[in-house]
Amino acid sequence: MFKKSLKIFIITLAATLLLGLAFTYKFWFPYVSSDSFVIGNSSEDNIASSLDNLPDDSALNNSSDASDDNGLIKPIYESIPTPTPEPFEEYDVTVMAVGDNLLHMGIVNSGRQADGSYNYDFLFEDILPYLDKSDISIINQETIMAGNDKAFSGFPYFNSPTEVADGIEKAGFNVVLQSSNHTIDQGLDGLLNAYNVWQQHSNVLMVGIHDDPSKEHDIPIKEVEGIKVAILNYAYGPNLGAIPSNVKGYMNILCAVKEGSKTNELDFTKLDPAVIDDIKRADQLADIVIVCPHWGTEYALEPSSYQKNFAKQMTEAGADVIIGAHPHVPEPVELIEADNGNKCLCYYSLGNYVSTGQQGESMLEGLAWVSLHVTENDVYVDEGKSGVLPLVNQYLSGPLRYEGTYALEDYTDELASKHGIRGWGGVTLTVDKLKGWSQQIFGEWAITKDFILNQ
Repeated sequence: MFKKSLKIFIITLAATLLLGLAFTYKFWFPYVSSDSFVIGNSSEDNIASSLDNLPDDSALNNSSDASDDNGLIKPIYESIPTPTPEPFEEYDVTVMAVGDNLLHMGIVNSGRQADGSYNYDFLFEDILPYLDKSDISIINQETIMAGNDKAFSGFPYFNSPTEVADGIEKAGFNVVLQSSNHTIDQGLDGLLNAYNVWQQHSNVLMVGIHDDPSKEHDIPIKEVEGIKVAILNYAYGPNLGAIPSNVKGYMNILCAVKEGSKTNELDFTKLDPAVIDDIKRADQLADIVIVCPHWGTEYALEPSSYQKNFAKQMTEAGADVIIGAHPHVPEPVELIEADNGNKCLCYYSLGNYVSTGQQGESMLEGLAWVSLHVTENDVYVDEGKSGVLPLVNQYLSGPLRYEGTYALEDYTDELASKHGIRGWGGVTLTVDKLKGWSQQIFGEWAITKDFILNQ
């Protein structure tokens, strides 16, 4: 009985194997052909040949192209496409600057509160829309903050409340220029106090003064949206013909010391060679170099010959933008091209941001607007998207108090009739006068509010 069962089992197994071989013939036959596989005493060449003929997974493709002339299945390789890189999306970084924050006592007293404290947020309320649109916002802090423990004072030896710094930071300014002809009005101690005040405002890059002479030629850099902008600030000198020995190195000086001078006497017609060296190093460290010189002749509506000469030298050294201060009136904007091909957009003077000056032209001022265009391989000043917005500084008299800062396009003769300069300076302002000065000074570089706000 057992032998009969075993015989049936063997017959069934054999039949199953034969059927399996028949159904899988087209798959196994290529591998046992005499050319590709040898049963028994295979040579190494035959084995190697058989391995070379093994198809990959794509051989199961039923396409007629998948077989060669001998009927063997050939591998089919599909090329993997190279990913297309995302195109670089170009963009703009914007720079805004206003002129001298000149705190005459009328401005200081405007910030005094009923409880005796001081607050200067109101000085910047009218320009907040432009501050909100800019990436780098610069203001020239003309006067020194020597300490609230000292009496506040105006011209000629200023000391301004430290709350001014609070208002500047709160408004959104992130760069402050502190090297001016009034930087040492209260001596070295006043300078160092102002330096320490700015160290308490971490959102603001203060440039122009130092707490140690070893830092005199450091290159301040503001990094925004992936680009580096160097911002350098120099004053032609303090309100002296020389640099006091105890101050040397604590403030950045624009003009050269006279050769052989033992008292650091300044030559106001020559640019300090160290300034050129600073600009060249800044050009290597940053994508854009902005130089902010405190220079020029007070109340002159045109730049002096030395301003023009200095600007040309700065441009050749690598300055991309120059934003000047000090004359207390605005001066023209010019695109400078140096002999080596370098170009620079130069604002010779933006005038006063706030003051209670007595000259009519001092009530006109400029807000510089500079667009830096960033491409995949370059950053450059986009002149077509840059310019200067004419503004009017308004104050009241009896007593002198700051009233507001208006875009010239919004200014009216009604406002002009109430301007404090009538009683304080004996000047009659009109819209036509202001527009005439603006056209004379800014010309085609004048822009509108919408030019800024719609960018």
